Amino acid sequence: MIHYDETSLQLIERELIRRYHRKDYEQYRYLLELRKNILNEQLLAHQEELLPDIIAFNDALYQALRALYDHASLLFKQVSSLEPNMDLTAKCYLSYYYPQSHPYQAEDRQELWDILTDEGMHPLYGSMGIHNSLYFRKGAQDTWDEFMDLDVVNWNEGLDQDLTKDLHLSSAFHNLFEHLDFALSDFIYVRDFKESIKIDVW
Repeated sequence: MIHYDETSLQLIERELIRRYHRKDYEQYRYLLELRKNILNEQLLAHQEELLPDIIAFNDALYQALRALYDHASLLFKQVSSLEPNMDLTAKCYLSYYYPQSHPYQAEDRQELWDILTDEGMHPLYGSMGIHNSLYFRKGAQDTWDEFMDLDVVNWNEGLDQDLTKDLHLSSAFHNLFEHLDFALSDFIYVRDFKESIKIDVW
């Protein structure tokens, strides 16, 4: 069982909630990064224990991105046959709801989750989602391999290299873990995702 430094985390999370309600966004990103670093420092000492959830999340994320790609591709073909001068942008985000399978459940968890996934408060996540945005344009369409950066077989940077050598972690997993302000334990229990598809005609 992983034991978190509850005192430090509770202080940071209370401050995040306080600032969110007061619309006081100064230093908000710093608090997100600090929370992530404190959690990950503890979590990375217990990677073997977390491995089943890392694998299950990576599989669910891969399926969600494949569904997004297929949906966006089909929609682009249908709309561009009627209006060729159009662009389609698709993004994938984490679910609106705090994961029910997360081992830590408390009354304020959904409120904190709303803050963590707020696209305005978390600007990089808001602009690109979990992964790079998917683009379809006239004469320029992302392939599945390009979208997923499949030239790299296993995106396990920052994790135990031996323990995770055969996991085939996706570039989207890497993006969440390395470049966005979510701690590992924030996202590995997520199994549901949401799509955002935007069409612009020019």
